[in-house]
Amino acid sequence: MKKVTMFVWNHFTNDARVNRECTALSDNNFDVHLIAIDDPKDEKVLQEENVKDNFKVSRVQRYPSFITAYQKDKNSFLIKVGAVSTVIGVTLLYFNLMLLIYFASLLLMMALSVKLRKVRKNIVNAAIIGRMIIKGYKDNADIYHSNDLNTLPQGIICSKFRLKPKKLVYDSHEVQTSRTGYNPKTIKFFESFMIKFVDEMMVENHTRAKKNEELYGFYPKTLYNYSELYDIEEKPDVDLHAELGLPKEEKILLYQGGLQQGRGLELLIEMMPQVKEGTLVFLGAGKLEKTLKEMAAQSSESERIKFVEKVHFKALPSYTKQAYLGFQVLQNICFNHYSASSNKLFEYIMAHVPIVSCNFPEVKAVVDQGVGISVDSHDINQIAEAVNKLVADETLRNQYSEKCKVIKHIYNWENEKQKLLDVYNAL
Repeated sequence: MKKVTMFVWNHFTNDARVNRECTALSDNNFDVHLIAIDDPKDEKVLQEENVKDNFKVSRVQRYPSFITAYQKDKNSFLIKVGAVSTVIGVTLLYFNLMLLIYFASLLLMMALSVKLRKVRKNIVNAAIIGRMIIKGYKDNADIYHSNDLNTLPQGIICSKFRLKPKKLVYDSHEVQTSRTGYNPKTIKFFESFMIKFVDEMMVENHTRAKKNEELYGFYPKTLYNYSELYDIEEKPDVDLHAELGLPKEEKILLYQGGLQQGRGLELLIEMMPQVKEGTLVFLGAGKLEKTLKEMAAQSSESERIKFVEKVHFKALPSYTKQAYLGFQVLQNICFNHYSASSNKLFEYIMAHVPIVSCNFPEVKAVVDQGVGISVDSHDINQIAEAVNKLVADETLRNQYSEKCKVIKHIYNWENEKQKLLDVYNAL
């Protein structure tokens, strides 16, 4: 049985794509070890976990111990460090002034790492990378698999810095050179250098593969973000209406996923005064959560805007099936968004939930097959018009729902995973 060590830069509690890949490999004679990052805020997330036969997860410590101690109890930490530092400082001064200067420099670096956000972030990230490398290198796996650019250095060191180099797969879930908050030139420099060590590269879809060809001169394999194939009626029921205090007949207008910029979420709140029927529900968490809740509170339709905390990806279908329609209204703020064909699109389809979507190429190509309405996602009026059309015409909505039942047998992981297995078998 071939050993696979995979790296992912998250907690692996809501990463459906990585779970699908690991499960597919473990079901097909590969022994998979996924190395993720722990979540100190969630005590339920185990550092070591056997997900199933031939698939285990290890989570490395996110923060250095001294930062964790500071975050838990700042006053106690400062008192203890101050007392110990004073004793050590006096002792060093007695023996050697230079030793005292070195010690003071170390304390200054620690203080900067605690107080300055940018310095702290770099130290934390470097420590995570180091821990991942140590854990991954010990595996001596046959194949290493890096999910996204921030785990590619780990994969390169573990696979190639050996007497007998191992195979390396680079699985890029995003267009790394076109992401919000990243410097395109810097990212391109690092990515173009590191992919020289890669044996096989995969990207999410053909639009992104063509972009990669423009950037680096080769066309990588594609692996779409299709949902697992399942019967939504067999998923446990969740009484989302009761949880939100809504009447049973109320139509839930659902957005599920990360509450992040560039996903059109502010526009969904702004459109609600135009929407004649239904309650807008955000299911998820993210950096924009506070802003969205403040916008919702100030809206004239605040009673029709609700928030639900994120749930584990395995429980998500039980919530999705409660929706009357689902939103995928990405904004064209970067090529990464423009080229996306994200999980939620296919999760809606698998739950037979019609979609109001952006008209970007990958999304539109699916939605326009009769499972929803694609619109200019920057135009509040168009979004609201599509919603009103569906809430006013339940027959049309049900036609879209029935079409979902058909095309989900095309756009599903049972079909797509063979492409992953073909890559691994060739390696």
